[in-house]
Amino acid sequence: MEMEYVIGVDAGGTKTVAFLAEPLGEAGYQLVGKGAAGAANMAQHREDAVGETICAAIESAFASADLTPQPVSAACLAVAGAGRAPERLRLLRWASEAKIAEHVQVVHDAEPVLYSANPEGVGVALIAGTGSLAYGRDTSGRDARCGGWGPLLGDEGSGYAIAVAGLRAAVRAADGRGPRTRLLTAFLEHLDCPAVSDLIAAIYDPSVTRTTIASLARIVLREAEAGDSVADAIAETAASDLAQMVGQVTRQLALEDGAYHLALTGGVLIHDAPFRHRVLTQLDAAQTRPLEVTPVPDPAAGAVTMACRHWHRVQRRR
Repeated sequence: MEMEYVIGVDAGGTKTVAFLAEPLGEAGYQLVGKGAAGAANMAQHREDAVGETICAAIESAFASADLTPQPVSAACLAVAGAGRAPERLRLLRWASEAKIAEHVQVVHDAEPVLYSANPEGVGVALIAGTGSLAYGRDTSGRDARCGGWGPLLGDEGSGYAIAVAGLRAAVRAADGRGPRTRLLTAFLEHLDCPAVSDLIAAIYDPSVTRTTIASLARIVLREAEAGDSVADAIAETAASDLAQMVGQVTRQLALEDGAYHLALTGGVLIHDAPFRHRVLTQLDAAQTRPLEVTPVPDPAAGAVTMACRHWHRVQRRR
C-alpha cells in the first residue's frame, strides 16, 4: 500500500465490526472504512469460524473504502472469549497465517471499550449485550474483571439473561404458577404465536440463536417501563447484577466513589436509556458512583486506537 493503514476489530456475541483507518500519531486516526459480520466468540464458536467471521468483517471494511483487501501495518483484534493466554495465542497464530497485518495484537473484548472512552485506557468498562462483563484498569496498569462467565455460569444483567427471565415469567403466568404479567401477551404477539403452546416451537426452533433470544430483552424492558411489576422486578435485578460487577471491580482496584471513569457498551446499555439509568441509580445507592459516564456504541473505535498505539511503538523502534 502507498499509505499506512491499521485495523481495529471488535468481535462479540452479537456481531463483529472492523474499522480500517489511517494512523495519525500515537492514538489519532482517520477512519477509512467500516465493515461488519456475524457473531464471533472464542468460548462458543470454533476457532476457524471465528477467523472466517473476522476476515469477513475486515473484507467488508476494505470494500466500503473501495480498496482491495491486503495486509496492513498493524491490527488489534478484540475478541470475546479471548481473555486467556491460550485463546489469544491461537488467534495470533491464525492472524499470522491469514496475513491480516504485519503486527497484530489480540485482546479480550472489554479492553478497547476503555480506549474508546479515554486515550489512557483507564477506568471501568461495563458490557451488557448478549453477555455481560465488567473490566477495569487503573493508572498503574493493574486490571480486574468480574462476570463474563457465559450463559450457563453467569452473564447476569445481559440481554440473554433478561430475556430468559422474562420468558420464564411468562410461562409461569400461563401455568398459574406465577403472577399475571403483560409479558405473556407481549411475547405471544412479538413471536406471532396464536397460543401459549406455540412458544415452544418459536423458542426451541434450531434457527433461534442465543443472540436471537437476547434481542427479546427489549420487550421485557419496554414492559418494565410501562409499569408491569414482573418485568420491572426483572429489570431491577438485572441492573443490580451489573452494578455489583462494577462495584467488585472498583473494590479490587481501590477506585474511590466518584473518582473513576465508567464506559458502557452493549445493546442493553446503549439502546435503552431507562435501563442505563437504573444501573447508574444502583451504583449511586451502593456508593460506587463514577466521575464520568461514557456510552461506547462502537468499541471497534477503541481497537483502532490500540492498533495506532501499537503501530506508533513499532515506528519508534525503527
